Order: sequence, then structure tokens, then C-alpha cells
Amino acid sequence: MSAVTSQEASSSAFPCSYHVFLSFRGKDTRKTFTDHLYTALGEAGFHTFKDDDGIRKGEDIKSEIAKAIRESRISIIVFSKNYASSTWCLEELVMILKHKTLGHIVLPVFYDVDPSEVRKQIGSFEEAFTRHEEKLKSETGKTTIAKLLYDLNFLRFEGSSFLENVRVTSQQQDGLLRLQKKFLSDILKTTKVKLNSIAEGTAMIIKAICCKKVFIVLDDVDKLDQLDALLGVRGWLFPGSKIIITTRRERLLGAYEFYKVHRLENLSDDESLELFSWHAFGKCCPNNGYGEVSKRVVSYCGGIPLAIKVLGSSLSGNCLNVWKSQLDKLKAIPDSQIVEKLRISYDSLQDDHDKRLFLNLACFFVGSDKDSTISILDGCGFYTVVGIQNLVDRCLISIDESNTLVMHHLLQQMGREIVRQESPKEPGNRSILWNHEDAFNVLREHTGTSEIEGLKLDMCLLKDEAYACSVFGDNRKRRYEEFLGKPLLSNLGGSLKRYGFTIFSSHLEPTDPENSNIPVALEVDAFARMNKLKLLQLNRVHISGPYKKFPKRLRWLCWRGFPLKSIPGDFPLESLVALDMQYSRLKYVWAGTKFLRLLKILDLSHSYDLEKTPDFSELPNLERLLLKNCTSLVEVHKSIGRLERLVLLNLEDCKNLRNLPRSICMLKNLETLVISGCPNLYGLLTNMGNMESLTMLKVDGIALNQSLPTNGQVNAVQSFIWPWRLKPIESPEISWPSLPWSLVQLSLGNCNLSDDDFPIELSNLCSLKELNLSNNQFRSLPDFIRGLTKLESLSIESCPRLRKLDGVPPLHGYLFFGANRLLEEVTCQVSHRPTTTCHLDACNHPETMTLFKLESIESVEAEIVNNLGLSNLQSMGNLTVKLTSWFGMLQRRFPVQVCYEEHIICAYIPGSKIPPWFNFKNLGSSIDFIVPSYLNLRIGGLNVCSVYEHSGDPKRDEPHTIISNRTKGLVWSHCPHVFGTAEDGEDTMWLSYWKFGNRLEVGNEVRISVYGGEFLNVKEVGVRLLYEEEPEEMCFHSAYGDKIPLQLCQFGNIVPGIVSAHQPSTKLYLLGFHENCKFPCKYCQHLYPPPWIPATPYDYDYTVECLASNQMMGWSFYVSQDLGR
Repeated sequence: MSAVTSQEASSSAFPCSYHVFLSFRGKDTRKTFTDHLYTALGEAGFHTFKDDDGIRKGEDIKSEIAKAIRESRISIIVFSKNYASSTWCLEELVMILKHKTLGHIVLPVFYDVDPSEVRKQIGSFEEAFTRHEEKLKSETGKTTIAKLLYDLNFLRFEGSSFLENVRVTSQQQDGLLRLQKKFLSDILKTTKVKLNSIAEGTAMIIKAICCKKVFIVLDDVDKLDQLDALLGVRGWLFPGSKIIITTRRERLLGAYEFYKVHRLENLSDDESLELFSWHAFGKCCPNNGYGEVSKRVVSYCGGIPLAIKVLGSSLSGNCLNVWKSQLDKLKAIPDSQIVEKLRISYDSLQDDHDKRLFLNLACFFVGSDKDSTISILDGCGFYTVVGIQNLVDRCLISIDESNTLVMHHLLQQMGREIVRQESPKEPGNRSILWNHEDAFNVLREHTGTSEIEGLKLDMCLLKDEAYACSVFGDNRKRRYEEFLGKPLLSNLGGSLKRYGFTIFSSHLEPTDPENSNIPVALEVDAFARMNKLKLLQLNRVHISGPYKKFPKRLRWLCWRGFPLKSIPGDFPLESLVALDMQYSRLKYVWAGTKFLRLLKILDLSHSYDLEKTPDFSELPNLERLLLKNCTSLVEVHKSIGRLERLVLLNLEDCKNLRNLPRSICMLKNLETLVISGCPNLYGLLTNMGNMESLTMLKVDGIALNQSLPTNGQVNAVQSFIWPWRLKPIESPEISWPSLPWSLVQLSLGNCNLSDDDFPIELSNLCSLKELNLSNNQFRSLPDFIRGLTKLESLSIESCPRLRKLDGVPPLHGYLFFGANRLLEEVTCQVSHRPTTTCHLDACNHPETMTLFKLESIESVEAEIVNNLGLSNLQSMGNLTVKLTSWFGMLQRRFPVQVCYEEHIICAYIPGSKIPPWFNFKNLGSSIDFIVPSYLNLRIGGLNVCSVYEHSGDPKRDEPHTIISNRTKGLVWSHCPHVFGTAEDGEDTMWLSYWKFGNRLEVGNEVRISVYGGEFLNVKEVGVRLLYEEEPEEMCFHSAYGDKIPLQLCQFGNIVPGIVSAHQPSTKLYLLGFHENCKFPCKYCQHLYPPPWIPATPYDYDYTVECLASNQMMGWSFYVSQDLGR
């Protein structure tokens, strides 16, 4: 016990209340060894703390134990067989080891357990940690993560409180008052809290937290008044205080000026399968024979841990037939436990309006264009814009980058189940018939009622095999796959951002209606009692009888595969907001004119027999006209110019279209015009420049360099694209119009453009952000490209004659120039915004100026060569390396080259040993060092040298450097644009030069790691410090007798990094080309622990800044808990 005596002489930051703190597993040793030890210590005069059965469990005991550990001079840990199985014991152990850094002495005692079992975590300790891991993986919700963060950090604050189930508790009588009392009891560390009102409680809370650093977790908050009651005004918080709030409402904290949001992502497929296996089989993988069906269950769950746990537990122990039957049942009726949990967000919606809106979206519009859906549902009496925002806030729906409504399929199934429960046994009494079988039976048996507001029927999705075969024929699978619809979302040139030209991309598209045998015809009388029907979606349905009996209050009619040649005159269309008849057999839409004052959307795409459009003169509110792939369409009615509200016109792939009315130029509100794939268009458009709202123009696939006809007929596209042709051949004298300056996206792909055929007036397109010039015949870009200062994305792919790409303006998005096999040099300026990305697939290893440049070692300035640690260049004349560019994934052998990047200079040389003038060396892939002081010289940079061997395909692996300055909280991750490998069987030496400025100082802790892939083995890493001056004694001599100075080179930019005077949060900077690099997320866990552990573990901010050609592809987040060595 001499250790205790010596410790008594040491000073402590805490008052000493105990000599010894005992940590033990009660059921193992409380009444045996520990009891005897406690007695013996007491008899020897040591005041000892022992957790006995009289102490009340909960947060109070945790605080008391933490206080006892802080006020004890020594801890004795009694490790027994079941010690690690107790999470309480492990939490005590964490507290003890954290306090050890403050001079606290720790003595282990191994009772009936071998020390190696504890040290190596084998035997009973391995089993215990396996169970903890299983439990932790099964508890991945917001509350669990918040609880973990709280447990790891609460001791470092003056006060702390964890309030669970705020939403549920606040709904109970005096619930908020009880939460306030619990809050104040935790912060003030007293049970004597008396409150008479919520206002009094809020005032006391403000007073309690305004003068001390506190850590607060509010779990499951769903209303702002709960935050107001528990926190008051945020300005009252003491500096350094931290608050974690878990909520189902994304915008709940919108009124708070400073807050950060972490969205809990769904599990990946592998994580889901592992979690499911733990619950279903009690191990990390499925049993033999259950692999495929387990993957089906996991796919159904969609990464939601709750669903995975519920289904895993319910299926555990059942035979394979039961599993398959359960999966079939889930398609029709979801699991009640899952629905009950997911329904919490639905029930929390503020009114019936938002609930009905959610049900309609779940049954009809998931996967649909948001703007079109808003038009339709607004016509049904919904306030759709604010309603969708409320649903987004509750995380019940989301909007993706293509403006499509996205809903997790379990939420969608939950919504549909709510509708089914309206009348489980009588489908005709439900508000929405979303199930195809139920809808078919109701229509066939005429059991519909006035309750029905929406109906969905797809004859091809019925389970009747005989009927399906009659529709699809014998080769059912192939024809069914052809039948499945694909989103009509195109890429500009196959590469630029997607944009939506279809109304509902998730719906089915029938094929070959002429040859399909439709054996079932429903009667129009089946709709007679459905006088509230507003939403009707039919697919491959035949209806017989007079159409005047059709529902008259319809707002949306989606009838794919409409079987008639035209819409009958008695068909009630007057109330329609949207008419979708894709894949119809229409030859003309209707006879004469129809006054449809409410119609906003007309979609007749893929109606292959349609020969002409209707008269548009009586459609005053039409906003979207979609005629894509109407291959028989010859002309568009001239009345189209009267559609003053039209914003989208899609005529893509109307291959026989021969006339575009001049009145199109009168469409001043038109925003999107697509006429790609219409090679037979003739007519003259003269006033394109007056289309002041046009933002997207797509004319791909039209040869623009052909001679204009001399018979007076002028290609319509040529008439408004061709005015800029410098020397028209055999063309009449014509005054050509200009494109509107409002254009944001322009696609001229596959237009047969050559060097002499560029429209020179494109420079007036001052708003242009996306330009596609792919699949053309030019050798270089025209000068006008330089003037497009707002350009974000440029696509120049598959241009077989392109040799030099020069004059590209600074881009803020994507540069696509792949598959240009003659391309030799690229000069471009790329913004440092995170989305900047270059794609050079299948190019012939071009140099990409300002991204990277290669220069032969013999031509490099001597200063740069010296700073790379190279010398005796004559000896390198015969050396070659194989360089691989990540743009093209191609390889060529070069003499030794120096590669210049914006922040890094590097070279690859055959070699197997770090040069002797490197200050620090270490075998393996990483090196740790503390920057030394030398003659008060400032350190401006460093060289990194690594030696690696390569035994596989260079296209699959690349070296990757991560430099971590732990002291300053700065991390640089560099993936080179090109990397080199020596001859087969030889090692490669990778030298790189980094210029740091004030980002590297004396005393900084630094780790440098070089990683490779499966076939790249890093053998050794070395570091050489570079100073801003060159003292003689700091020069080294190479093996060839050359003096190697250590002076900082003036070339290149200082690596980025913000140096804060305060305790920093770690900032990660991505340098080089990270799009193909798979290492940062995988290897960042090997960096130093973040700087806030253990100094400030509650500060877990982590900022990423992407530079140069980087595109952030994802994010990985984990929490590690150090239990000691």
C-alpha cells in the first residue's frame, strides 16, 4: 500500500473524500472477496467507497459514483468472470481510466480470471463484449446515440441532464412541469425542487444554467413550446454549454440561430443483414439455406433498424416455408408493430388536411414530379405546397435532386395500411382503392360507394396468372420487363443533371397494345356511385358503355394504354387538371375544340399512332405539354402560340414531325423546349430571342452543318441555331435570329458541329450554366466559350477529332470530356467548390493544366528538384515509370516525370530505400513525430517519401497520403491525379513536396500515413522538414556528392487550412482527385484520435472542405470508446 502513501503527498485538483474506490461485479464478489477486501482496508485505516445495495439506481447513483471516483486517490478494480458483462461496471471503468490522467492510481485485481483474458478480451470477456456489440448494433436510433454521447461526456460539465421521451411525457397531465423538476434536480443536484407553474420553472431553469457550463440532452422533442419550457431563450446558455436534441421534425429548430443537424441514415445492405442475422439466428450471418430469403427480408426493411429487429425476432426459429409465407403476407398487410412505431410521425401531423395529403401521396404519387403533383392536388382542394413542407419536416417524405417525391416504402406501406383499415372487409367503403385486386373486384362487382375518392387499377399487376399470360403471351417474363415503365428523365448529353419531362415516372408503360389480347372489359356503370372520385389511375383497362356516365368530378385521369382512336365527345373532361394518356392508341385526341379551363397538364407521350395534336385554343391554363416519342406525329397545331401559361414543351423523338409553327416563338413563359431527335422538322422560327423565359433548350441529334435547301424549305432547328454559321454553303441570304439570353441549359450533342460551324453568338448567353457539345466533329473549342462566365457544367465527350481543350472558363460543377482518344492537352480552370468534378474516361492520358501538369525531370527547375530530394539527374535518363491517370484509367510508360498539382509537387522513381537526408523514417505505412525546434527557424513545409511495391493492376490501387496535425486539428488527404509504378518486381519511391506556411509549427504532433489498395504494399515512410532559411549545417550530401539544401521552395500554393486560436474542431481537406479514391473514409479511423479526446470530448464538430477536382461522394461517422489498454 505504499502507492497510497506516495499519492497522499501529491496534490490533487479534487478534494479527497476517500482513500480507495472499489469497482467490482456484485454478483461475483460482493459477499466474498470484495467484502473481505473492504473490511481489511477499513481495518488498515483506509476510507473506502463501495457501492452497496442501499444506493438508489438511476442518474443519481451515476453522479455519486463519478464524484466518488474524482474524490478518491486510488481505485481498485476487481476483474471477475462476469465483470465485462455489466455495462455499469464498464461505465465505472471508463470513469476511472479517464480520471487516471489526473494522477489517480489504478490497481487491478484478477479474481478467478486469468489476466490474459482481460488483456486480450478472450474467454468470458470476449463473450461479454460480443453481447454488448450485438446490443449496440441493434440500438442505432437517435435516443441510443444521444445516450452514448451523454454517457461519454457528462462528467466534463458542471451540470448535466438527460430528459427522455419529452414528447410523450409532455402530453400527460403536468408533464412539462415534471420534466422541469427533473431538469432542475439534475442541474442543481437536489431533489427539493418545488414548482407552481411552467413559467416559474422556465425562470428557474434560466437562472440555473446561465452561470455554469452544462450538457443537456432533450430526447424526442416535437413542439417548440417544449423547448421554450425547458430551455427558455437560447441566449441564456453559458459559453461552452452543449445541447443535443433528438426529434422527428427537421425544421423544429428553425427559430434557433445556431444549430447543426445530423440526420440518422438508414443502414446499408451489409449492416442490415448483419443486424437481422443477430436477431433471427443469434449470430452475424444467416444459417445455411436462409441466405436468399434473409436478403429479401432485409430488402423489404429498407435499412430501418426497427423493422429489421421486429421481423428478425418474429421469424427466428421458424422453418423456411413460414418465412416465405410471411414475406407474401407483408406485401399485403405490414407488420402491426412496425406500423405502430412508424405511425407516430403520422399521428403527430397537426390536422386532417396533412394526414389526407400524406395518404394520397402514399397511394398515388411516390416517384412523381413534385410540381405536377402540386398542380393536381391543388385542384383537389389541398394546400399542397405547405402540406408537403410539413410532411418533409416530419421526415414522412423527401424531395430528391430531380424534384421527385421520395418516400421510404415502409412509410408508403404504412399509409396504405391506414387506408385499408378504414374498411378491412369492404374495400368499396374505403377512401382510396390502391390495391389492384381490390379495385378490380369493386369495379367488377359494382360495389363502389361515394366514399371512394381515388382508385388505382393496373390489369397487368393482378395475380391471375391466366389473365397475365393472355396479356403478355408465353414469354411472360421478357414482355413484363418490357412493360415496366422507366422514368422519362433524360441527361443532357448523357452526362449533365437530370431533369423531369414526365409527369409520373414511377407508373407503368404498356407496350404493343395492338397485339395484346384484352379479355376483360369493365362497365362504366361500375363508377356510377363514385360521385366523389377525383383521382383515377388506370393501366391497360377496357371500359364499355356510354362514357357520359363516367365520373364528372375527376381532377386527374391517368389512363395508360387508352384503347380508342380518339376520346369520345361525351367523355366528361371539364373538371380535369391533368390528363395522362401515354402509350395510347389515339390517332387524334378529340374532334374539334374542347374548352377545358382547368387543364394544366397534357401528356400523350409514346402514343405511336398520334398524327396531329388537338386545337389548343380553348386550353387557356395548359402549363405542360408532353408529346415525347409520338413517332407518327406530323404537325403541331398552330394554336399552340396561344398557350400563354405553357412552361414545358417536349417533342423529343417525334421523328416524323415536319412543322413547328412560328407561333411557338410567342410563348413568352416557356421555360423548357425539347426537340431532340426530330430530324425532319421544316419551317422557319424567326423570333427565338423573344422567348424571354426559356431556360432549357435541347436539340441533340440534329445535323446542323448540312447545307440549307434552296427550294425555300428551311430546317426549323437550323433556322434558329444556324444564324451564327460563319460561311453557310449553298444557303440563301437570310437574317438569322439569336437564342434568348435567359438560357441556362443548352444541349447541342450529336449535331455534327465542326470547327467552322460554331455559332459565334453563344457568347451572349450570359446565364448559361450547362452546355453539352458531345459527339461533334470539332478539333478545338471556339473562343466564345471563354465568355460563358457562369458555366458550371460542360460536356465534350466522344468528340473523335478533339485534340486540344483550351479556353474553358472557371467551372463550378462538372467537366466531362471522356472518350476523346486524340485529346492531348487540357487547359482549364476549375473552381474549388466541393462539386467540381472532371471526367476524362478513355482519353489518351492528357495533361490537365491547373489540375495537374507533367514535366520531364530533366526540364524541371533545379530548386524544385532539390526540394524533392533528387540529384544526379544524369543517372535518371534511362529510368522509366508507368503512370496511370485516374481520369482515363489508362497507363503509359514515361521517363521520370514531375507532377505539378495546385498544392502538391510529386515524382515517382524506381527505388527501394528512403534517402539518408530525410529526418524521420519508419518501416511500414505510417510515421509519427513531434516537430522539433532548430535554431528558431520557421518550418515552411516538408517532403514525404514512401517506398511501395505493386503486384496487381495499377488501375485498381493507388497510393494515398493522409497528413494529420493533431495539435492544430488539421487533416490533409491527398489522392494524386496520376501515380506511378516501376517495372514489375521493382519497388517505387514516391516523393512529394508540401508547403505548409503557419500550419506546421514546432511542437506539433504529426502523423503521416500512406495507404494503398489490395495490391499495393507500403514498405517505408520518411519525412524531411523544410525551413524558410538554409543554414549550412542543415544541408545533406547525396550518394553522388551533391549538396541537398533544406530550404523551402517558393513554387506552389500553401496547403489550405484554417488555424484557430481556440480549441479547434478537426477539419479535413481533400487534395487532388478523390472521386475514384476509396480510402479516406476507410482509413481516417487510423488517424490520431480527434483532438477533443480526452481534452474536450463533447466538441465533436467535424468540417470537410473539398478542393480542386473533388466531389463529396458520402460520409462515414463512428464513435469509439476507449476502455484503456
